[in-house]
Amino acid sequence: MPLLYTVGKLTVGNGMRWIWRPTVEGLEHIPATGGAIFAGNHLSVADELFLGAVVPRHLAFWAKSDYFTGTGFKGWVSRSVLNGLGAIPVERAGGRAALSAFDSAIPVLKAGDLVAVYPEGTRSPDGRLYRGRTGAARLALAAGVPIIPVGVTGTEKVQPIGQPYPRPGVRGVVVRFGKPLDFTGRPDDRGSLRAITDELMAEIQKLTGQEYVPRYAPRRAEPTGP
Repeated sequence: MPLLYTVGKLTVGNGMRWIWRPTVEGLEHIPATGGAIFAGNHLSVADELFLGAVVPRHLAFWAKSDYFTGTGFKGWVSRSVLNGLGAIPVERAGGRAALSAFDSAIPVLKAGDLVAVYPEGTRSPDGRLYRGRTGAARLALAAGVPIIPVGVTGTEKVQPIGQPYPRPGVRGVVVRFGKPLDFTGRPDDRGSLRAITDELMAEIQKLTGQEYVPRYAPRRAEPTGP
């Protein structure tokens, strides 16, 4: 485990667990070794922070590059937290830059590390669960690793959309991990990727209890995964 990530776990991670006291369920579904993709719903910027804080292994996730280039005290805090919790910067422009981030995750997964993605592609604007994009499925098939569905609730109260910092002391955050989904051997054509993604979103919905919306959420200028 990288030194910076270890320090982040001991400082940022422990601090978040102490301040917000999230409830965590299903830790037994996290493999002790080997690569895996964590795919979850997305209610708040704080989702990444709580996920990184409660997963006991090194976990990489995408965050827009702007978070790493801020100035002043706010910029320093943002960089320190994201670097400490294993974030991978992605260029806001998307396109080739986003694909490069996707490509770079494949050897990471094959080497036995963990990567987090958000299939909705952006935060939910209204708390409902929207149709998933197929990036997580493509990544799982390309790397030959399972997908662990993740359901997070309560983070929209800790850090609502538009709130620059998490609100201290807010209770009620729950992080649930489902059983690993193994899609090994499935074809990677468009129809199969769509079917895998729909299966994944159904598992996430079971963990969160959110109302499902069978269309894509309106995108924000914020890459949160391939």
